[in-house]
Amino acid sequence: MSDDEKMTIEERRKYLRKMKRRYEEGTKKERGKLLDEMEVVTGQHRKGLIRLMKGSLARKRRMKQRGKSYGPEVDDALRVIAESVNYLCAERLTPNLVWLAQHLDSHGELEATPELLHALGRISVSTVRRRLEHISQDQPRLPRKGPARANQARRQVPMKRIAWDEEEPGHFETDLVHHCGASVSGEYVHTLQMIDVATGWSERVAMLGRSYHVMEAGFKRCLARIPFPIHEIHPDNGSEFLNNQMVRFFGDTLPDMELSRSRPYHKNDNRNVEQKNSTQVRAFLGYDRLDTVEQTQVLNVLYDKMWLYYNFFQPVMHMTDKIVTPIEGRHPKVKRTYDLAKTPFDRLCPTQAISDADRRTLQQLRAKTNPRHLRQEIYILIDYIFTLPSAVPGVTEDVYETYRIPLTLPKGVDIPVTLSLD
Repeated sequence: MSDDEKMTIEERRKYLRKMKRRYEEGTKKERGKLLDEMEVVTGQHRKGLIRLMKGSLARKRRMKQRGKSYGPEVDDALRVIAESVNYLCAERLTPNLVWLAQHLDSHGELEATPELLHALGRISVSTVRRRLEHISQDQPRLPRKGPARANQARRQVPMKRIAWDEEEPGHFETDLVHHCGASVSGEYVHTLQMIDVATGWSERVAMLGRSYHVMEAGFKRCLARIPFPIHEIHPDNGSEFLNNQMVRFFGDTLPDMELSRSRPYHKNDNRNVEQKNSTQVRAFLGYDRLDTVEQTQVLNVLYDKMWLYYNFFQPVMHMTDKIVTPIEGRHPKVKRTYDLAKTPFDRLCPTQAISDADRRTLQQLRAKTNPRHLRQEIYILIDYIFTLPSAVPGVTEDVYETYRIPLTLPKGVDIPVTLSLD
């Protein structure tokens, strides 16, 4: 068996644990055959395998730690070689140590003795990694810059994760989708999206840029239309949400609301809005660049249509139970149970979060809406958006113009009535 085909200790123990049950249940003759097989597979001595079959297969700690296999001359060589190749990672450096040592020896940078070349030829990647980490501690470093100015507004906002089984409407996960295309330079359109965890109610608004002026205008547009109280807004750690101006805006506009944020690099903390970013924004608009006032205005008309379509005619399913079953050596098995699919509006109606007057208003709105015609309008608007020209270089777009609804739309699309519920 070649070195590449040899089993590691963990692989041998895993194999022997599976064989032990067969060994214990087998007859004397069957045990002999199993031992023959284990000798061939593992390469271990027969007597050693018998002891393992009769005893425990748990690995024991060494009574005495091994000494160092490589002396200081290897550290000195690694220091010179690593510096010469600009501190490559151990995975890239280890297979090339021998020829690099010989090459540097020819230039008088180190002395490549046969003993050193032999050691460099057999040293492992993990050992090189540990040695390089130890060596780097001795290297002189440039003075560190002072700490960057911390975002004090962000530090005031607690980190948490909204529970997946939240039953009270009004806890909104919030995110920003960038429509920048292949370049993030200049001003471009962003989609602000809010998803209620309990009901699946969704709000979207398009904004040109992400200054606090347009962020405030975007939130005001969403807040005026949400038909139930907002108890929590839960964005990620983006500075467009967590700055002094926006924190002040939330405090003035919704003084009883809780502002929380997800943990850095844990996008599953905003799992609901991340999913809707894909299914209700990217699925329609893709990753093309949108960067004009007119595109923003028409996109807001599209989002008004989608507000009606998704909140009143698109059923959603919510998870009711989650059972995680551990499996040895594999990923755990997860079984999820879901409830009966209902639209966000139908989930909202049985709760006490919406008033009777608002419920009747929204029921009348749904009753007079033709969902098939509404879907046709949505796709007409999507096609129309991609016929609009992009921004002209050198021409400044006025973001304040994006706050109004355009008066001209493609044929077959009615200008929606902006619904505001107090």
